[in-house]
Amino acid sequence: MTNLPKLPSNRSFGIVFFFLFFAISFYSLIHDQDFTRWSLGISIIFLILGLINSKILTPLNRLWFKFGILLGRIMSPIIMALIFFVVVTPIGLIMKTLRRDILNLKYDKKIKSYWTKKDGTNSKMKNQF
Repeated sequence: MTNLPKLPSNRSFGIVFFFLFFAISFYSLIHDQDFTRWSLGISIIFLILGLINSKILTPLNRLWFKFGILLGRIMSPIIMALIFFVVVTPIGLIMKTLRRDILNLKYDKKIKSYWTKKDGTNSKMKNQF
């Protein structure tokens, strides 16, 4: 894992985890579960450590960051494969079934070149945006 991006600040890490554990505490309070006390305590600890930008959060921040990188390396290929097999493959099969050749990939012996002649004037490339 070389060239990792810069580690987020301990302050933002602490505040994010404060909101996470506070949400768990709030959810368990609404649904009458027993997680309220410990999750509220952990959320307050993360808030205090985050606001004072404590160095205690650095190992947890680094561990969470590496977990995110690992999760990205695992999930990105899975998501890309799902997109390919759910979107691209069915469209290709439909096009093949309808005998559509949108990219002009079929070989034609009658033509000399596959270059397409451009009609109209060349663009000036001014005011592009």
